[in-house]
Amino acid sequence: MEIKKAQFVISNSDVSKCPDTGLPEYAFIGRSNVGKSSLINMLTNRNGMAKTSATPGKTTLINHFIINDSWYIVDLPGYGYARRGNEGREAIWRIINAYVLKREAMTCLFVLLDCRHEPQKIDLEFMEFLGENGVPFAIVFTKADKLSKGALARNVEAYKARLLESWEELPPIFYTSSEKRQGREELLDYIDEINSSLAHND
Repeated sequence: MEIKKAQFVISNSDVSKCPDTGLPEYAFIGRSNVGKSSLINMLTNRNGMAKTSATPGKTTLINHFIINDSWYIVDLPGYGYARRGNEGREAIWRIINAYVLKREAMTCLFVLLDCRHEPQKIDLEFMEFLGENGVPFAIVFTKADKLSKGALARNVEAYKARLLESWEELPPIFYTSSEKRQGREELLDYIDEINSSLAHND
């Protein structure tokens, strides 16, 4: 898939104010500082599309970007940023929870995981929550360029083994590096496949 056009549409904290077009939405989420904004910028080929920051926890709203006038990338707030405090974390969780569970246009949720770390409790619990609620999601390992191929394979296998302790089958898994532009085609092809099947079912 070629992205010819990508435009910011709206930011808000209220799911009811999200665009009412019925176009499919592909949302990106992960712990703070997992590389979400960089990944969105890499996918869209636009450096300043999603705001990147050295300070974790910058995204606090639901951000919609329309792609090729036919589908949306949605940048969701990162979860689990400790320095927000309990009240701040709960406010962010309410936004995430409302979007993930109530947004009918959400077609797939991409859960971003930093490939350099062993399985984190907060990520495992979040994916468990998605599974319990029947939310369609895929796993995207970020920062793949920071590890050797062997180390990346070992970390991913450890993650898969951990997930298979409670899952019968794994969701789709992607490996990305925003710096090296790795995984871009695979992610966009996956989105394209889903869009094509949705159009076919219509």
